[in-house]
Amino acid sequence: MMEMTMDTQTDQYDDEHMHIRSYALKVLMSAVGGKTQSNRGIYECVDDWVSKGNVSASGIVKYYLAYYKDK
Repeated sequence: MMEMTMDTQTDQYDDEHMHIRSYALKVLMSAVGGKTQSNRGIYECVDDWVSKGNVSASGIVKYYLAYYKDK
């Protein structure tokens, strides 16, 4: 019997995850975009958010402010 393994790197770029990524990016850009010299922290936060398995953008602004604000 063949054991199935999940390719998490590929899975985070499937349609569902890309929708969450896109929406989370929109939420963060609206809330904090342009208020820093670089948007790098915003993109890193969204990538981290999706890779941790979050399925909505609920809470991402607080998460960003707690962990990525000064990046």
